[in-house]
Amino acid sequence: MGNCMPVFCGIDWAESHHDVALVDETGQLLAKRRITDDAAGYRLLLDLLAEHGDTPGEPIPVAIETGRGLLVAALNTGTRPVYAINPLAAARYRDRHSVSRKKSDPGDALVLANILRTDLHAHRRLPADSDLAKAITVLARAQQDAVWARQQLVNQVRSLLREYFPAALDAFLGKQFGLARPEARAVLAAAPTPARAARLTPAQLRAALKRAGRTRGIDAEADRLRTVLRDDYAHQPQAVEDAMGHQLLALIRQLDAACLAAEELATAVEEHFRRHPDAEIILSFPGLGVQLAARVLAEIGDDRTRFTDARGLKAYAGSAPVTRASGKKRYVGRRFIKNDRLISAGFLWAFSALRASPGADAHYRRRRERGDWHAQAQRNLFNRMIGQLYHCLQSRQLFDEQHAFTSPSADLAVAA
Repeated sequence: MGNCMPVFCGIDWAESHHDVALVDETGQLLAKRRITDDAAGYRLLLDLLAEHGDTPGEPIPVAIETGRGLLVAALNTGTRPVYAINPLAAARYRDRHSVSRKKSDPGDALVLANILRTDLHAHRRLPADSDLAKAITVLARAQQDAVWARQQLVNQVRSLLREYFPAALDAFLGKQFGLARPEARAVLAAAPTPARAARLTPAQLRAALKRAGRTRGIDAEADRLRTVLRDDYAHQPQAVEDAMGHQLLALIRQLDAACLAAEELATAVEEHFRRHPDAEIILSFPGLGVQLAARVLAEIGDDRTRFTDARGLKAYAGSAPVTRASGKKRYVGRRFIKNDRLISAGFLWAFSALRASPGADAHYRRRRERGDWHAQAQRNLFNRMIGQLYHCLQSRQLFDEQHAFTSPSADLAVAA
Protein backbone atom coordinates (compact mmCIF):
# COMPACT_ATOMS: atom_id res chain seq x y z
CA MET A 1 0.00 0.00 0.00
CA GLY A 2 1.15 3.60 -0.44
CA ASN A 3 2.26 5.60 2.55
CA CYS A 4 2.76 9.35 2.70
CA MET A 5 4.34 9.27 6.16
CA PRO A 6 8.01 8.38 6.59
CA VAL A 7 8.59 4.81 7.70
CA PHE A 8 11.67 3.44 9.46
CA CYS A 9 12.80 -0.18 9.76
CA GLY A 10 14.87 -1.84 12.47
CA ILE A 11 16.26 -5.38 12.25
CA ASP A 12 17.62 -7.38 15.17
CA TRP A 13 19.73 -10.05 13.48
CA ALA A 14 20.76 -13.50 14.68
CA GLU A 15 22.28 -16.59 13.09
CA SER A 16 19.08 -18.42 12.21
CA HIS A 17 16.41 -15.70 12.23
CA HIS A 18 15.90 -11.94 12.29
CA ASP A 19 13.26 -9.77 13.98
CA VAL A 20 11.90 -6.83 11.97
CA ALA A 21 10.00 -3.78 13.20
CA LEU A 22 8.58 -0.86 11.21
CA VAL A 23 7.48 2.44 12.77
CA ASP A 24 6.14 5.70 11.38
CA GLU A 25 7.35 9.21 12.22
CA THR A 26 5.20 9.33 15.38
CA GLY A 27 6.72 6.13 16.75
CA GLN A 28 3.61 4.05 16.02
CA LEU A 29 4.48 0.39 15.40
CA LEU A 30 3.25 -0.46 11.93
CA ALA A 31 4.44 -4.04 11.64
CA LYS A 32 6.68 -6.62 13.25
CA ARG A 33 7.79 -9.91 11.80
CA ARG A 34 10.32 -12.68 12.36
CA ILE A 35 12.04 -13.86 9.19
CA THR A 36 14.37 -16.75 8.50
CA ASP A 37 17.99 -16.25 7.49
CA ASP A 38 17.62 -17.47 3.92
CA ALA A 39 16.45 -16.28 0.52
CA ALA A 40 12.80 -16.85 1.45
CA GLY A 41 13.22 -14.72 4.55
CA TYR A 42 14.90 -11.93 2.59
CA ARG A 43 12.05 -11.93 0.05
CA LEU A 44 9.52 -11.76 2.89
CA LEU A 45 11.39 -8.75 4.30
CA LEU A 46 11.44 -6.94 0.96
CA ASP A 47 7.73 -7.68 0.50
CA LEU A 48 7.01 -6.29 3.97
CA LEU A 49 8.91 -3.10 3.16
CA ALA A 50 7.09 -2.74 -0.17
CA GLU A 51 3.76 -3.22 1.59
CA HIS A 52 4.52 -0.16 3.73
CA GLY A 53 5.54 2.17 0.94
CA ASP A 54 9.06 1.13 -0.02
CA THR A 55 9.85 2.11 -3.62
CA PRO A 56 13.11 2.45 -5.63
CA GLY A 57 12.63 6.21 -5.60
CA GLU A 58 11.80 6.45 -1.88
CA PRO A 59 13.25 3.41 -0.10
CA ILE A 60 12.63 2.82 3.58
CA PRO A 61 15.82 3.30 5.64
CA VAL A 62 16.96 0.27 7.61
CA ALA A 63 18.95 0.08 10.87
CA ILE A 64 20.81 -3.09 11.80
CA GLU A 65 23.64 -3.87 14.22
CA THR A 66 26.02 -5.20 11.58
CA GLY A 67 27.41 -4.05 8.28
CA ARG A 68 28.18 -7.49 6.90
CA GLY A 69 26.46 -10.66 5.76
CA LEU A 70 23.97 -11.79 3.15
CA LEU A 71 21.06 -9.94 4.78
CA VAL A 72 22.94 -6.64 4.51
CA ALA A 73 23.94 -7.48 0.93
CA ALA A 74 20.28 -8.09 0.07
CA LEU A 75 19.25 -4.78 1.63
CA ASN A 76 22.17 -2.70 0.40
CA THR A 77 21.13 -2.68 -3.25
CA GLY A 78 20.02 0.28 -5.30
CA THR A 79 19.57 3.46 -3.29
CA ARG A 80 18.32 1.97 -0.03
CA PRO A 81 20.03 3.63 2.97
CA VAL A 82 21.27 1.01 5.42
CA TYR A 83 22.67 2.11 8.78
CA ALA A 84 24.96 -0.12 10.82
CA ILE A 85 24.28 0.87 14.43
CA ASN A 86 26.94 0.15 17.03
CA PRO A 87 25.53 -2.38 19.54
CA LEU A 88 26.75 -0.20 22.42
CA ALA A 89 24.83 2.77 21.02
CA ALA A 90 21.73 0.60 20.60
CA ALA A 91 22.02 -0.50 24.24
CA ARG A 92 22.15 3.14 25.36
CA TYR A 93 19.01 3.90 23.36
CA ARG A 94 17.30 0.89 24.92
CA ASP A 95 17.90 2.35 28.38
CA ARG A 96 16.02 5.51 27.35
CA HIS A 97 12.80 3.53 27.10
CA SER A 98 13.15 1.13 30.01
CA VAL A 99 15.06 1.29 33.30
CA SER A 100 14.32 -2.34 34.11
CA ARG A 101 16.89 -3.45 31.52
CA LYS A 102 14.42 -5.89 30.01
CA LYS A 103 15.53 -7.14 26.61
CA SER A 104 13.99 -9.09 23.75
CA ASP A 105 14.79 -9.50 20.06
CA PRO A 106 11.51 -7.88 18.86
CA GLY A 107 12.13 -5.07 21.35
CA ASP A 108 15.63 -4.51 20.02
CA ALA A 109 14.28 -4.29 16.47
CA LEU A 110 11.86 -1.61 17.65
CA VAL A 111 14.70 0.29 19.35
CA LEU A 112 16.71 0.26 16.13
CA ALA A 113 13.76 1.57 14.11
CA ASN A 114 13.26 4.38 16.62
CA ILE A 115 16.95 5.30 16.45
CA LEU A 116 16.45 6.22 12.81
CA ARG A 117 13.16 7.95 13.56
CA THR A 118 14.66 10.26 16.19
CA ASP A 119 18.35 10.54 15.30
CA LEU A 120 18.77 9.65 11.64
CA HIS A 121 21.02 12.68 11.13
CA ALA A 122 23.45 11.47 13.82
CA HIS A 123 24.23 8.17 12.12
CA ARG A 124 26.14 7.44 8.94
CA ARG A 125 24.76 5.07 6.33
CA LEU A 126 26.84 2.24 4.96
CA PRO A 127 29.19 3.52 2.25
CA ALA A 128 28.31 2.91 -1.38
CA ASP A 129 31.60 1.24 -2.25
CA SER A 130 32.08 -0.45 -5.60
CA ASP A 131 32.01 -4.25 -5.83
CA LEU A 132 35.73 -4.23 -6.62
CA ALA A 133 36.47 -2.21 -3.48
CA LYS A 134 34.37 -4.62 -1.42
CA ALA A 135 36.28 -7.57 -2.91
CA ILE A 136 39.59 -5.88 -2.06
CA THR A 137 38.33 -5.38 1.50
CA VAL A 138 37.59 -9.09 1.84
CA LEU A 139 40.96 -10.15 0.41
CA ALA A 140 43.10 -7.54 2.18
CA ARG A 141 41.58 -8.33 5.56
CA ALA A 142 41.94 -12.06 4.95
CA GLN A 143 45.58 -11.58 3.98
CA GLN A 144 46.22 -9.48 7.07
CA ASP A 145 44.58 -12.15 9.23
CA ALA A 146 46.76 -14.79 7.54
CA VAL A 147 49.88 -12.76 8.30
CA TRP A 148 48.83 -12.42 11.94
CA ALA A 149 48.11 -16.18 12.13
CA ARG A 150 51.50 -16.90 10.59
CA GLN A 151 53.26 -14.72 13.14
CA GLN A 152 51.35 -16.35 15.97
CA LEU A 153 52.57 -19.76 14.81
CA VAL A 154 56.13 -18.46 14.41
CA ASN A 155 55.98 -17.28 18.02
CA GLN A 156 54.80 -20.72 19.13
CA VAL A 157 57.61 -22.42 17.20
CA ARG A 158 60.16 -20.04 18.65
CA SER A 159 58.89 -20.60 22.18
CA LEU A 160 59.05 -24.38 21.72
CA LEU A 161 62.55 -24.32 20.25
CA ARG A 162 63.79 -22.34 23.24
CA GLU A 163 62.74 -25.27 25.41
CA TYR A 164 64.82 -27.95 23.71
CA PHE A 165 66.44 -26.86 20.40
CA PRO A 166 68.38 -23.56 20.76
CA ALA A 167 70.62 -24.47 17.82
CA ALA A 168 67.67 -23.95 15.45
CA LEU A 169 67.16 -20.45 16.82
CA ASP A 170 70.83 -19.62 16.28
CA ALA A 171 70.61 -21.01 12.75
CA PHE A 172 67.59 -19.06 11.52
CA LEU A 173 66.57 -16.12 13.73
CA GLY A 174 69.28 -13.88 12.35
CA LYS A 175 67.91 -14.26 8.83
CA GLN A 176 65.14 -12.18 7.24
CA PHE A 177 61.71 -13.66 8.08
CA GLY A 178 63.47 -15.98 10.56
CA LEU A 179 61.59 -19.17 11.31
CA ALA A 180 59.01 -18.40 8.62
CA ARG A 181 61.67 -18.79 5.91
CA PRO A 182 60.98 -21.76 3.60
CA GLU A 183 64.45 -23.23 4.26
CA ALA A 184 63.96 -22.97 8.02
CA ARG A 185 60.70 -24.88 7.78
CA ALA A 186 62.23 -27.45 5.41
CA VAL A 187 65.23 -28.16 7.66
CA LEU A 188 63.12 -28.36 10.83
CA ALA A 189 60.69 -30.72 9.11
CA ALA A 190 63.60 -32.96 8.09
CA ALA A 191 65.22 -32.85 11.55
CA PRO A 192 62.81 -31.77 14.32
CA THR A 193 65.17 -32.70 17.19
CA PRO A 194 68.77 -31.71 18.00
CA ALA A 195 69.93 -35.32 17.75
CA ARG A 196 68.50 -35.79 14.26
CA ALA A 197 69.74 -32.36 13.16
CA ALA A 198 73.29 -33.17 14.24
CA ARG A 199 73.21 -36.29 12.03
CA LEU A 200 72.18 -34.42 8.88
CA THR A 201 74.76 -34.81 6.12
CA PRO A 202 75.74 -31.98 3.77
CA ALA A 203 73.85 -33.74 0.99
CA GLN A 204 70.67 -33.93 3.10
CA LEU A 205 70.96 -30.25 4.02
CA ARG A 206 71.45 -29.29 0.38
CA ALA A 207 68.40 -31.34 -0.58
CA ALA A 208 66.30 -29.61 2.09
CA LEU A 209 67.41 -26.18 0.89
CA LYS A 210 66.55 -27.08 -2.70
CA ARG A 211 63.10 -28.32 -1.65
CA ALA A 212 62.58 -24.94 -0.03
CA GLY A 213 63.26 -23.23 -3.35
CA ARG A 214 66.78 -21.94 -2.70
CA THR A 215 68.88 -21.69 -5.86
CA ARG A 216 72.00 -19.73 -4.86
CA GLY A 217 74.68 -20.26 -2.22
CA ILE A 218 73.36 -23.71 -1.39
CA ASP A 219 76.73 -25.28 -0.53
CA ALA A 220 77.80 -22.39 1.71
CA GLU A 221 74.45 -22.31 3.51
CA ALA A 222 74.51 -26.09 4.01
CA ASP A 223 77.99 -25.86 5.54
CA ARG A 224 76.88 -23.02 7.83
CA LEU A 225 73.82 -24.91 9.02
CA ARG A 226 75.80 -28.09 9.62
CA THR A 227 78.29 -26.17 11.78
CA VAL A 228 75.57 -24.53 13.87
CA LEU A 229 73.45 -27.66 14.27
CA ARG A 230 76.43 -29.79 15.35
CA ASP A 231 77.63 -27.29 17.95
CA ASP A 232 77.56 -28.06 21.68
CA TYR A 233 74.22 -27.26 23.42
CA ALA A 234 72.36 -28.47 26.48
CA HIS A 235 69.80 -31.23 25.85
CA GLN A 236 66.50 -32.45 27.24
CA PRO A 237 66.21 -36.16 28.14
CA GLN A 238 65.86 -38.14 24.92
CA ALA A 239 62.23 -39.13 25.48
CA VAL A 240 61.25 -35.52 26.19
CA GLU A 241 63.23 -34.30 23.18
CA ASP A 242 61.48 -36.78 20.89
CA ALA A 243 58.07 -35.74 22.22
CA MET A 244 58.87 -32.08 21.59
CA GLY A 245 60.00 -33.03 18.10
CA HIS A 246 56.55 -34.43 17.39
CA GLN A 247 55.02 -31.20 18.67
CA LEU A 248 57.34 -29.18 16.44
CA LEU A 249 56.37 -31.20 13.36
CA ALA A 250 52.70 -30.46 14.03
CA LEU A 251 53.44 -26.75 14.34
CA ILE A 252 55.57 -26.75 11.18
CA ARG A 253 52.68 -28.26 9.21
CA GLN A 254 50.38 -25.51 10.47
CA LEU A 255 53.03 -22.89 9.71
CA ASP A 256 53.44 -24.24 6.16
CA ALA A 257 49.69 -23.85 5.61
CA ALA A 258 49.66 -20.35 7.11
CA CYS A 259 52.58 -19.24 4.91
CA LEU A 260 50.91 -20.68 1.80
CA ALA A 261 47.62 -18.95 2.66
CA ALA A 262 49.34 -15.60 3.19
CA GLU A 263 51.20 -15.90 -0.12
CA GLU A 264 48.14 -16.93 -2.15
CA LEU A 265 46.02 -14.19 -0.62
CA ALA A 266 48.76 -11.64 -1.30
CA THR A 267 48.68 -12.63 -4.96
CA ALA A 268 44.91 -12.26 -5.09
CA VAL A 269 45.09 -8.88 -3.32
CA GLU A 270 47.59 -7.56 -5.87
CA GLU A 271 45.55 -8.80 -8.84
CA HIS A 272 42.41 -7.05 -7.60
CA PHE A 273 44.07 -3.91 -6.26
CA ARG A 274 45.93 -3.07 -9.45
CA ARG A 275 42.61 -3.06 -11.33
CA HIS A 276 41.15 -0.38 -9.07
CA PRO A 277 41.03 3.22 -10.35
CA ASP A 278 42.47 4.53 -7.05
CA ALA A 279 45.50 2.22 -7.12
CA GLU A 280 47.80 4.59 -9.00
CA ILE A 281 47.07 7.49 -6.64
CA ILE A 282 47.50 5.44 -3.47
CA LEU A 283 50.70 3.81 -4.71
CA SER A 284 52.15 7.24 -5.49
CA PHE A 285 52.46 7.87 -1.75
CA PRO A 286 55.87 7.09 -0.20
CA GLY A 287 55.93 4.04 2.05
CA LEU A 288 52.98 2.28 0.44
CA GLY A 289 53.59 -0.98 -1.39
CA VAL A 290 50.81 -2.99 -2.97
CA GLN A 291 49.77 -4.96 0.12
CA LEU A 292 49.81 -2.00 2.50
CA ALA A 293 48.11 0.24 -0.06
CA ALA A 294 45.39 -2.39 -0.52
CA ARG A 295 44.82 -2.47 3.24
CA VAL A 296 44.38 1.30 3.27
CA LEU A 297 41.90 1.17 0.37
CA ALA A 298 40.10 -1.75 2.01
CA GLU A 299 39.36 0.33 5.11
CA ILE A 300 38.55 3.72 3.55
CA GLY A 301 36.66 2.36 0.53
CA ASP A 302 36.06 4.23 -2.70
CA ASP A 303 32.83 6.05 -1.86
CA ARG A 304 33.98 9.66 -2.14
CA THR A 305 30.98 10.89 -0.13
CA ARG A 306 31.72 8.66 2.86
CA PHE A 307 33.72 11.36 4.66
CA THR A 308 32.64 14.98 4.46
CA ASP A 309 36.21 16.21 4.87
CA ALA A 310 39.72 15.08 5.77
CA ARG A 311 38.99 15.48 9.47
CA GLY A 312 36.28 12.84 9.28
CA LEU A 313 38.70 10.37 7.73
CA LYS A 314 41.38 11.20 10.31
CA ALA A 315 38.93 10.60 13.15
CA TYR A 316 37.83 7.30 11.59
CA ALA A 317 41.47 6.24 11.28
CA GLY A 318 42.20 7.18 14.88
CA SER A 319 45.14 9.38 13.89
CA ALA A 320 43.56 12.68 14.93
CA PRO A 321 43.61 13.44 18.67
CA VAL A 322 40.38 13.70 20.63
CA THR A 323 39.61 16.44 23.17
CA ARG A 324 37.69 15.82 26.38
CA ALA A 325 36.78 18.95 28.32
CA SER A 326 34.70 19.43 31.44
CA GLY A 327 34.80 22.54 33.58
CA LYS A 328 38.43 23.48 34.15
CA LYS A 329 39.71 20.12 33.01
CA ARG A 330 40.82 19.60 29.43
CA TYR A 331 42.48 16.49 28.05
CA VAL A 332 43.81 15.94 24.52
CA GLY A 333 44.85 12.36 23.75
CA ARG A 334 44.65 9.51 21.29
CA ARG A 335 41.39 7.97 20.18
CA PHE A 336 40.32 4.59 21.48
CA ILE A 337 37.29 4.25 19.18
CA LYS A 338 38.76 3.87 15.71
CA ASN A 339 39.31 1.50 12.81
CA ASP A 340 41.98 -0.76 14.28
CA ARG A 341 43.00 -2.22 10.94
CA LEU A 342 43.49 1.23 9.41
CA ILE A 343 45.56 2.59 12.30
CA SER A 344 47.67 -0.59 12.21
CA ALA A 345 48.33 -0.03 8.51
CA GLY A 346 48.95 3.63 9.25
CA PHE A 347 51.80 2.95 11.65
CA LEU A 348 53.45 0.65 9.09
CA TRP A 349 52.91 3.30 6.43
CA ALA A 350 54.44 6.07 8.55
CA PHE A 351 57.44 3.90 9.45
CA SER A 352 58.11 3.00 5.81
CA ALA A 353 57.65 6.61 4.70
CA LEU A 354 60.57 7.71 6.89
CA ARG A 355 62.99 6.05 4.49
CA ALA A 356 61.06 6.76 1.30
CA SER A 357 60.29 10.46 1.80
CA PRO A 358 62.71 13.19 2.98
CA GLY A 359 59.71 15.35 3.88
CA ALA A 360 58.15 12.63 6.01
CA ASP A 361 61.45 12.01 7.77
CA ALA A 362 61.89 15.74 8.47
CA HIS A 363 58.32 15.98 9.78
CA TYR A 364 58.86 13.02 12.09
CA ARG A 365 62.11 14.49 13.44
CA ARG A 366 60.46 17.86 14.12
CA ARG A 367 57.76 16.13 16.14
CA ARG A 368 60.39 14.24 18.13
CA GLU A 369 62.27 17.47 18.82
CA ARG A 370 59.05 18.99 20.19
CA GLY A 371 58.85 16.20 22.74
CA ASP A 372 56.69 13.54 21.05
CA TRP A 373 57.64 9.98 21.80
CA HIS A 374 58.07 7.62 18.87
CA ALA A 375 54.46 6.42 18.56
CA GLN A 376 53.09 9.95 18.91
CA ALA A 377 55.35 11.24 16.14
CA GLN A 378 54.40 8.30 13.90
CA ARG A 379 50.70 8.88 14.54
CA ASN A 380 51.09 12.56 13.74
CA LEU A 381 52.88 11.73 10.48
CA PHE A 382 50.15 9.24 9.55
CA ASN A 383 47.55 11.88 10.40
CA ARG A 384 49.17 14.30 7.99
CA MET A 385 49.64 11.79 5.18
CA ILE A 386 46.14 10.35 5.32
CA GLY A 387 44.83 13.91 5.07
CA GLN A 388 46.97 14.32 1.97
CA LEU A 389 45.60 11.04 0.62
CA TYR A 390 42.05 12.30 1.11
CA HIS A 391 42.89 15.46 -0.86
CA CYS A 392 44.57 13.51 -3.67
CA LEU A 393 41.70 11.03 -4.01
CA GLN A 394 39.13 13.82 -4.11
CA SER A 395 41.08 15.85 -6.66
CA ARG A 396 42.45 12.81 -8.56
CA GLN A 397 46.06 13.94 -8.16
CA LEU A 398 49.21 11.92 -7.55
CA PHE A 399 51.31 12.55 -4.46
CA ASP A 400 53.83 15.37 -4.88
CA GLU A 401 56.68 15.44 -2.34
CA GLN A 402 57.46 19.10 -2.89
CA HIS A 403 53.88 20.24 -2.45
CA ALA A 404 53.12 17.84 0.40
CA PHE A 405 55.84 18.91 2.82
CA THR A 406 57.10 22.33 1.81
CA SER A 407 54.04 24.28 0.66
CA PRO A 408 52.25 26.40 3.34
CA SER A 409 49.01 26.01 1.37
CA ALA A 410 49.38 22.25 1.63
CA ASP A 411 49.65 22.53 5.39
CA LEU A 412 46.39 24.45 5.49
CA ALA A 413 44.69 22.00 3.15
CA VAL A 414 45.38 18.98 5.34
CA ALA A 415 45.24 20.61 8.76
CA ALA A 416 43.22 18.64 11.24
